[in-house]
Amino acid sequence: MTAGSALVGAMATDGWQQARAAVVDWWRRRRPDAADDVGSELETLRTQVLGAREQSDTDTEQALAGAWCLRLQQLLNEDPALAAELRRLLDEHLAPARSEDEQAQGRPVIMKTEAHDSSRVFMAGRDQHITGS
Repeated sequence: MTAGSALVGAMATDGWQQARAAVVDWWRRRRPDAADDVGSELETLRTQVLGAREQSDTDTEQALAGAWCLRLQQLLNEDPALAAELRRLLDEHLAPARSEDEQAQGRPVIMKTEAHDSSRVFMAGRDQHITGS
């Protein structure tokens, strides 16, 4: 899921051309016969993503990311050994091309707590509003 979202997120940035080149190169090494088509599809997808952002259409943007998540998942289902290479592509090219806000959304949050006796614990990954006593 992260790779598809990172791919779509990178499309609206100044680093898109470098990220696109890395994706097409990665694809060329895996499926040489489909690499040129993937490059063309990425350009079409970028136009759609930019249009969705211009219209503040997050549903369309999420759907486009979902479509690429499925496509990448199918590739991994066919060849699970590609997972490490896809992770490297994500870490080295796609994630750095995203905006700082989008990069923060993709980071895992690990929270641990321990409560004893009558204590209470309130944890949140974002905003938290507590009412009552």
